Amino acid sequence: MSRKILVVVIYLLGITAVVTGLLAVIGGPAALLGGAAAVPSVDSQLRYADVIWLGAGVVLLWSARKPLERAMATRVVLLIAAVAGLGRLISLLAVGVPHPFYLVTMGLELVVTPLIIWWHSRVFRTEPSHTDRVVAGG
Repeated sequence: MSRKILVVVIYLLGITAVVTGLLAVIGGPAALLGGAAAVPSVDSQLRYADVIWLGAGVVLLWSARKPLERAMATRVVLLIAAVAGLGRLISLLAVGVPHPFYLVTMGLELVVTPLIIWWHSRVFRTEPSHTDRVVAGG
């Protein structure tokens, strides 16, 4: 049961990233909650980052189809999302408090995502391949 729930969570995360990434790429900074039109450089950077976010969602959807075989891909994407939460924290400290939605997403990235990575590592245990092992004495 835990495996099925976790796979559903991964699918939901993937769908969320694809949909929100696509909406942000199409709508730009003005489409974001609390957003507004931005100077061209900021607009360009945000749309670029949102394509990467969209791609992360595609990878999660792909990896959820074979969760054990693609466990490392899932964990790498989730780890990147968790670390990206630090970017939100830096922004909060350097620039100010964003829309409340982004405070929630920062909490999810910094707290919930690491818990999902931990859960995933317990449910989908991966063994190193023979090429990953160090040969003793040799």
